[in-house]
Amino acid sequence: MSIMASYSTLVFFLISSILSFSSWETEARGLPITSLINRDLFNAIFLHKDNPACPAKDFYTYDSFILATRRFPRFGKTGRLTTRKREIAAFLAQISHETTGGWPTAPDGPFAWGLCFKEEVSPPSNYCDSTNTKWPCFPGKSYKGRGPIQLSWNFNYGPAGRALGFDGLRNPEIVANNSLIAFKSALWFWMTEQRPKPSCHNVMIGRYIPTPADIAANRTAGYGLVTNIINGGLECGIPGDGRVNDRIGYFQRYAKLFNVDTGPNLDCANQKSF
Repeated sequence: MSIMASYSTLVFFLISSILSFSSWETEARGLPITSLINRDLFNAIFLHKDNPACPAKDFYTYDSFILATRRFPRFGKTGRLTTRKREIAAFLAQISHETTGGWPTAPDGPFAWGLCFKEEVSPPSNYCDSTNTKWPCFPGKSYKGRGPIQLSWNFNYGPAGRALGFDGLRNPEIVANNSLIAFKSALWFWMTEQRPKPSCHNVMIGRYIPTPADIAANRTAGYGLVTNIINGGLECGIPGDGRVNDRIGYFQRYAKLFNVDTGPNLDCANQKSF
């Protein structure tokens, strides 16, 4: 075979490989989220969410979750198949910790009790930041944790409501009374960048670009950074923190169910909060 023929064969092989990979990527992105998490897998993940002991019994439905994801079409549909599965597993793990009803000796283990609560019990305050004039608190309203990600504070309820079509400042209770809005509020928080914080979504799909401040604070990409985004002020920078370990435990269980690895940097013990 001549050198020119060999070169032509190589070029053809490379182009074919690129087109094949591109086609695979397009196909992966086109797969509906229900192909990655069907009803049976959802129920296997949340074994006890409808247990009579759970205040949120029958509230967090599979149908509401799937409908909510349609409002955020990039969720679980960005990147390679492994990336997509890992993001979904990470999201479900974080909301499981936020709503957990598990305990160390719970039936089926502590990580089978996600989505047990739909609102914070005995909140220490009404979570009103009176200095935030852009999203002023409405008299008599509490902005305590509600929904899968336990949306909290007026500065979260306000923009979440504006983005999703409800009055978050005057009617924050709807997040604990409407299953679809509850899941949408959690996905809104997951997908939305709130500078200087990146979005959880961008972290999990590999699009996080650390700033000089992030590098100085050791905010490395991974599941631990997602925990930092969600509740780093209370949980990060603390070696062996039980809350962080609980989040990790859920993620490890769900990653196995999705047949993916968790990736590196699971905790935020050595990260400074935002």
